[in-house]
Amino acid sequence: MRDSLTLTRPDDWHLHFRDGAQLQGTVPATARVFRRAIVMPNLTPPVTNAERARSYRERILAAAPAGSDFEPLMVIYLTDTTSPGDIAEAASSGFVYAAKLYPAGATTNSDSGVRDPSAIYPLYEALEKYDLPLLLHGEVTESEIDIFDREKVFIDRYLADIRAKFPALRIVFEHVTTADGVQFVQAHNKLTAATVTPQHLMMNRNDLLAGGIRPHNYCLPVLKRREHQLAIQQAVLSGDSRFFLGTDSAPHAQDKKEATCGCAGCYSAPAALPLYAMFFEQHGALDKLEAFASFYGADFYRLPRNTDKVTLVRENWVIPAHVDVGGLTMVPWQAGVEVSWRLKD
Repeated sequence: MRDSLTLTRPDDWHLHFRDGAQLQGTVPATARVFRRAIVMPNLTPPVTNAERARSYRERILAAAPAGSDFEPLMVIYLTDTTSPGDIAEAASSGFVYAAKLYPAGATTNSDSGVRDPSAIYPLYEALEKYDLPLLLHGEVTESEIDIFDREKVFIDRYLADIRAKFPALRIVFEHVTTADGVQFVQAHNKLTAATVTPQHLMMNRNDLLAGGIRPHNYCLPVLKRREHQLAIQQAVLSGDSRFFLGTDSAPHAQDKKEATCGCAGCYSAPAALPLYAMFFEQHGALDKLEAFASFYGADFYRLPRNTDKVTLVRENWVIPAHVDVGGLTMVPWQAGVEVSWRLKD
């Protein structure tokens, strides 16, 4: 049994920092581990253009620890009024690396999202032209469609056609949650990829609902059946480079999670890399962790792989019950769980 694990410094290809005072907690938690991160733009108001992305980036960098080389990779939020010119400007900015499609109402702060993903084909064309990846929250939002079926319906209704009509467009199926999503990625070339969260690797809907509702395991897209969890696990453990690390770390105050209508999101950043390491070790695949965490995402985004290292040491510790994030009390994902790997200081 090995006592330490040294990896090329990883990147997080999907996370939420929020804004304002929360940045003082969320940014250092990520910058301690990850060299770069794709920062989701669903603020209020959303980050809809390069100028808003620039301002948000400056706020993130101001919250990074002194001497940190952490680099936020900014994303613009697509709306029904986004223009091809907005995409051209973002692509030429030097700091915007993707555009995010939220179907309106799909998740936190998505009310400004796209009402009909089939109605914005000029934007997909512009993304393809300027080689800016399209990041998808791949769910439909109609109330009559079962929440556990919404990812598959999105694929059938929208994504298959987008993929076929824009063959040179890089697409990331964010936080993939179903066997249908996995199979869609596997059926296409390396211009189609998916990020994988720790919660969708390690849990299924029993962990949300069996024996009582566990609000800190509630996220969107929601956890699915075990058969879907197994499909995601198998894709990751196979070493397929189209599947890479994206925590979808999404902080919410404890009283907003433990509420009559609790917020969706798992704040996994404080322990994300050790938790991924536990998963890979439990499946006899620690040798696959570095590529998943440090190589595949960088290659997809056509960025250089990092050259510095991080080291995990075998040392049991317990994820704290609470953390203070910008004056808000939050419950980190897997609070109270004993973890067998710790990031070396």
